[in-house]
Amino acid sequence: MSRLDHLNPPQREAVATLSGPLLVLAGAGTGKTRVITHRVVELIRNGVPPDRILSVTFTNKAAREMLERTKGLLGGRVKPAPIVSTFHSLCVRILREDAELLGYPGNFVIYDRGEQESVARTALRDVRVGDGALTPADLLNRVGRWKMLGIPPSQATEAVEDDLDFLAAVAYRKYQSKLRAVGAVDFDDLLLLVNQLFRERPEALDRWQRRFSHVQIDEYQDTNGVQFDFVEALVRPHQNLCVVGDDDQSIYGWRGADVAHILGFSSHFPKAKVVRLEDNYRCTHSVIEHANRLVRHNTGRHQKTLRAHKPGEDVRFLEFPDEKSEAEGVVREIAYLLGQENVAPEDVAILFRTNEQPRAFETELRRRQIPYDIVGTQSFFDRREIKDLLAYLKVVANPADEVSLLRIVNTPPRGIGNGTVQKVLARAVSAGKPLWDVVPEAIAAGEVPDRAAKGFRSLRSLLDGYRDRFQSNPRRLHDTVRSLVDDVGYSAEIERQYKSADQQLLREELLEQFFDTIREYTDRESRPSLIGFVETAALSLRDDFGSEDDKKKRAGAVKLLTLHSAKGLEFPRVYMVGLEEGILPHRRSVEDGSETAIAEERRLCYVGITRAENHLALSRATSRTKWGKRRPTIPSRFLFEMQSDEEIEEWEAAQQEAEEAAAEET
Repeated sequence: MSRLDHLNPPQREAVATLSGPLLVLAGAGTGKTRVITHRVVELIRNGVPPDRILSVTFTNKAAREMLERTKGLLGGRVKPAPIVSTFHSLCVRILREDAELLGYPGNFVIYDRGEQESVARTALRDVRVGDGALTPADLLNRVGRWKMLGIPPSQATEAVEDDLDFLAAVAYRKYQSKLRAVGAVDFDDLLLLVNQLFRERPEALDRWQRRFSHVQIDEYQDTNGVQFDFVEALVRPHQNLCVVGDDDQSIYGWRGADVAHILGFSSHFPKAKVVRLEDNYRCTHSVIEHANRLVRHNTGRHQKTLRAHKPGEDVRFLEFPDEKSEAEGVVREIAYLLGQENVAPEDVAILFRTNEQPRAFETELRRRQIPYDIVGTQSFFDRREIKDLLAYLKVVANPADEVSLLRIVNTPPRGIGNGTVQKVLARAVSAGKPLWDVVPEAIAAGEVPDRAAKGFRSLRSLLDGYRDRFQSNPRRLHDTVRSLVDDVGYSAEIERQYKSADQQLLREELLEQFFDTIREYTDRESRPSLIGFVETAALSLRDDFGSEDDKKKRAGAVKLLTLHSAKGLEFPRVYMVGLEEGILPHRRSVEDGSETAIAEERRLCYVGITRAENHLALSRATSRTKWGKRRPTIPSRFLFEMQSDEEIEEWEAAQQEAEEAAAEET
């Protein structure tokens, strides 16, 4: 085992445990990715075929990093490569092979949020529920919650809690049937359908169980109920399951994550071995001491204490009279660091709990002309032009995708007005047929004007022709898409929509970025395809794409991001702002009053603290403006929980001194 000598003893123990259930409790900054990748290499060196090793994580970024590091350790020579995937990508892979067993087409499309809302709006209209009673967003939120709990439409009425839930349960059936009718699924369907497949088709379950002999799950504390069921079914015969995570960083309970999965791992898998990684290589001693003191206030956690391996300055506590002064003070200090200490802007992050907080900081950063980037802004694939082009590709891949068809049917204009579309759509609904199937009937019945009929025919001919081109030469995907965009006349549409030359240039650059993403996809994939690219676009997260120029701009900017967005990131200098009751912990959790709600807020604070590599400053305002009036605030309970007795005494003395000085001035 000399090749593992560079690992510390707990890391080495985890890497060398190659069979049976294994829980690796990996505290913040303790090298969990190193353990996962080295363990894959060790499995291969012990004779396990690489393509029978499955590693699952939550983001495309994490999956790519894991695969690249694994290949680096293997010298890039192992073929086939081990499988590294997100949950959703893995489920797409399974359903591409087996969706037809559930009555879905193999070329199903994945609807994004906007497309889901369109279907939801139609479903609510069909069951005669107006937007005043239940909006499409309300319906999707309830449907998403039920799907994460594994509840299909047929069982939703058993889970209702109020009248709106009942209306949603009725609309859920209609929503799901409409998705199925056009060969579409939403994100939550991916896991729900795979679990259905595993329950109803034992031969499919057996085939996938035999496909992977060893399974690893990263960030296990973030798994929800359907993900747990999926993993448990997959490893049931051999129990060769390694999960890596940290219950102290479980912060996604609001979207279905259940910390009980990692807390109860040994009861779910009785023969489990538990290895604790407690050596932190990211943060300074002071940062880790404050994090340890804070998280100890949570009960019902795996006992572990992080040990720092870096010296450094103490954590600082900053206090300001109001939110404007807080922003001015923090940004003034950042300006000094950038100007006098040669600190790089990208080494600085401002972390906040709520989306209302950054406005004051943005104003001050702009005033001082400091470049900044708010992480988690509009996705590249959410832009109008990109959604239009993706809709064309979706309809080429799946002609039954009516939501995408309705988006492009008159974009650019081809004489097909909204009135004509509604008539044809009504005929399709009445006949229970796909839209394309009733267009010739509508034309024959005189319901479609001559110009619109010509538009329908030319669009159908264009899409059918490109379907053949995409199938015949998938390696030329980039060139074929560019040709499609030219034939559609989309550049002329941009000129029609935007009169400003600058705006036109910006949109044309977006198109070039889109072509670049397709080229990157075809270069990366051994078997590229149109449906594969559409699938990749649907599953990609916000940070997956963007031009190199955009990435360079972000590299030279101070980062503003929520504590939830900061998970998995790290920065040399961190400012955590707004540590007040009602902000952190959040008002909803304070009003809830339960220890469970406060415990998750405490873990969120812990995550924020442990993002800081070298310098951490925690700030609060003693008053904030609410509903037009300045009101005093209460310091966050977490400020007291994380400090030593000596620090609390010093802080209270300084606060009293400041109050006395203010009173004297008055």
